[in-house]
Amino acid sequence: MITINQLSKVFQTNNASITAVDKLDLSINNGEIFGVIGYSGAGKSTFIRLINRLEEPSSGEVTIDDQTITALSKKQLRLSRQEIGMIFQHFNLLWSRTVRQNISFPLEIAGVAKAEREERVDELIRLVGLSGREDAYPSQLSGGQKQRVGIARALANRPKVLLCDEATSALDPETTDAILSLLVDINKQLGLTIILITHEMHVIQKICHRVAVMEQGAVVEEGNVVDVFSHPKQSVTKKFVEQVMGKPEEQATDETFMHHVEQGKVLRLHFVGETANQAVISQVAKQFKVDLNILHGNVKQTQAGAYGTLYVQITGEEVEITKAIDHIKSIAVEVEVKGHA
Repeated sequence: MITINQLSKVFQTNNASITAVDKLDLSINNGEIFGVIGYSGAGKSTFIRLINRLEEPSSGEVTIDDQTITALSKKQLRLSRQEIGMIFQHFNLLWSRTVRQNISFPLEIAGVAKAEREERVDELIRLVGLSGREDAYPSQLSGGQKQRVGIARALANRPKVLLCDEATSALDPETTDAILSLLVDINKQLGLTIILITHEMHVIQKICHRVAVMEQGAVVEEGNVVDVFSHPKQSVTKKFVEQVMGKPEEQATDETFMHHVEQGKVLRLHFVGETANQAVISQVAKQFKVDLNILHGNVKQTQAGAYGTLYVQITGEEVEITKAIDHIKSIAVEVEVKGHA
């Protein structure tokens, strides 16, 4: 368990004090992938560097497995950092070293014997999919391969926690997906806790179990990814959700298609979890004397389950429509009547 209590960072300039992280509280479970999302200037990069004290906090505490990181001496911190791996947006590789030598570097610093180092490096090269590239230099690698080296290096000392500072921001979409899939595999195989900061909701959607939304140095919304995606509360969260879901549903349900419906009712069906994968529409059409016409829909998959929204036109006798709506509600689908034709 990682517990962050009233964590703050204030930068002093000649003219003013700038609060980058403001009394932040979070709890992160062992073995989960926890996302932190925010726009530039939200404080998320400062926050992740406070966890391993690459930035010294102005106040507050960071505790990992009952060890208070913020109370450690410099010598104790050096040892503790071996259990906290970190990967960066721009890879931070040693350009004069090969793939093998880059991955081996933290093991050399830790004083690991040569034979053990070589065995561990070989294991990590296989894990991150770099077999055959061991003797290449960073200048000979693609962006995705460089980040794989960064991930392998971060895992060298068998850390408990992996911090990812905008780890995919410098990569193209296809390479981003490959790196995110690798992080999911590592999380499952090693049981590693991963804290990932990003400004891209696609990244959160693809791999995170829970998410915190940061704005002006504070967490303004937090929760299970499916819950936050399906019911965003803060305006900044709604903007992020638009990145993967399109325009807000209020815009999608007005004159965009309502004027094309001449009879019946328009229903908004909201699916979360297992119901998003059920054949609800066909079930209702078979069981009740109603006709259903899909007008608009969007269903997305996340690590924590599926969620989505579907707009349908339903026509038939009023009593049959009522029965159909009651049935849909009974299988844990939210139903809202958006309009009558």
